[in-house]
Amino acid sequence: MKKYSHHFIEAYEGFTAFGWDRETDENTVMCYLQMFSDDDLLKHLITRFSNDELDEVYTLINRLLKTHLTESQYHRLFLKEDHP
Repeated sequence: MKKYSHHFIEAYEGFTAFGWDRETDENTVMCYLQMFSDDDLLKHLITRFSNDELDEVYTLINRLLKTHLTESQYHRLFLKEDHP
């Protein structure tokens, strides 16, 4: 059974643009993140990242998770684990 999904990008019918309004910005970032995390794209890109770029991506994601999720949300929403 799959733990992770990318339903938003498959169903989204709006346009992708940044700086238009908050809702469009949020939708655009969701699209970009889901497109970016595509297995085929990442397999192609990841080997081209420098060590600094790998660190930058990892650090950004961890900072955002720590800033915006509780520990329980982190386990439940990001790791897809049962956590009190």
